[in-house]
Amino acid sequence: MYLIELAVFLPALCHKMGVPYCVIKGRARLGCPVHREPCATVAFTQVNSEDKSTLAKRVEAIRTNYNDRYDEIRCHWGGNVLGPKSVAPITKLEKAEAKEPATKL
Repeated sequence: MYLIELAVFLPALCHKMGVPYCVIKGRARLGCPVHREPCATVAFTQVNSEDKSTLAKRVEAIRTNYNDRYDEIRCHWGGNVLGPKSVAPITKLEKAEAKEPATKL
């Protein structure tokens, strides 16, 4: 799986499953918590007892900044407005249908 596929697919999956997620700028910054430089994704399966409070704070911040604002952050494309090339055939058909009943009478 390529990085772009992960970046597109994982937020929707995490939102659906209720898993906290966030997008980190830079792979080196992402690898800091797990002590690895180049990371594409990170998933925590075990946490040391001394790090649990720090992780809980970060998870709460992630939930409020990303998960709870999912619909607000998600891209909205187009706004249901058709372009001129799409509108032209529709208007042509509507004019033809409007003219058709007049010719039948």
